[in-house]
Amino acid sequence: MKALILAAGQGTRLRPVTLTMPKSLVPVANRWLINYALDALKKAGLTDIGIVVNSLDSPVVTNLKGGRALGVKIEYIVQDEQLGLAHATALCREFVGGEPFTVFLGDNIFQDKMTDLLTSFADSDKEATVVLGAVSDPTRFGIAEIDNGRILRVVEKPADPPSNMAIAGVYLFRASIFDAIQRIRPSGRNELEITDAIQVLINDGLPVASYKLNGWWIDAGKPNAIIMANQLVLEELPYTPAPEQSEQIEGESEVSHRVLIGRDSRIINSVIRGPVIIGNNTVIRNSYVGPYTSIGDNVTVEGSEVEASIVMKNCEIRNIMGRIDRSLLADNARVTSATHMPDAHRFVLAENSYVQF
Repeated sequence: MKALILAAGQGTRLRPVTLTMPKSLVPVANRWLINYALDALKKAGLTDIGIVVNSLDSPVVTNLKGGRALGVKIEYIVQDEQLGLAHATALCREFVGGEPFTVFLGDNIFQDKMTDLLTSFADSDKEATVVLGAVSDPTRFGIAEIDNGRILRVVEKPADPPSNMAIAGVYLFRASIFDAIQRIRPSGRNELEITDAIQVLINDGLPVASYKLNGWWIDAGKPNAIIMANQLVLEELPYTPAPEQSEQIEGESEVSHRVLIGRDSRIINSVIRGPVIIGNNTVIRNSYVGPYTSIGDNVTVEGSEVEASIVMKNCEIRNIMGRIDRSLLADNARVTSATHMPDAHRFVLAENSYVQF
């Protein structure tokens, strides 16, 4: 069985961050979003993976390469124009061949690793299985109508939802899906919708099953969702005791349990309250870093407070009055203070941004 990860989207809802990096490479708990899909696939023994990108010059290709360092084999399929999930899936027909396969969206994170589902589908009698998650506002999602686990109908963003079970961005298919895609037409937004192709299978009388997710899931397509995903992943960090007599912790510092400190990083006269993850070669001086914060490599935080935020690599935060909260700072961002400012700040900054107050 093969696997596909769709990672060609422009990430417009995450701009300006995604003006300079693909959405699938935005870090959550100091790991790329796409790593979480790769983890689930590897756990299920699926290591032959096709990744759909918008160009072979994509940073996804540059960073993941052939997948050897990750323990998988990656082949890249180019989707020049983003014409929908069904279009992206159809481009992978040659890669998939006649095998059953799974499709993951590259920007979703799941607490449930779905291992049993992924390992059992090939030998099942199902033509397709769609992963579903309960949502509070089903009018914003593709929604499934279900009877005894079998999907009767899928509807995109219905005004009158038949259920609260949303399509969560993981699908399992057989080769019949490619023929179904050939029989659909572009939607009102000029895209080939995977929900329309699934409905073709249903209309043909083929068994299309549902799988209900256990635990949380995040469609990490907007800044608030990325911040929430970071919090949920950090919540699951295993317990680690507060470090004692560490050479990385200097002066009058207080570092709690569930704090991971990277190689050659230093905590100087600062308070760190976990869960927190700190990358390599980072310096935190005379500062407070609060729970649910991820700080990348080569970052300097000095004279500032940061909580429930993502600070990517090569950033600089100095002398900020008040607390930076629920913020997303992309690579190379600089946030410094020249004068007094209000006690609360919120930033969504693109690469190489510079902010001074």
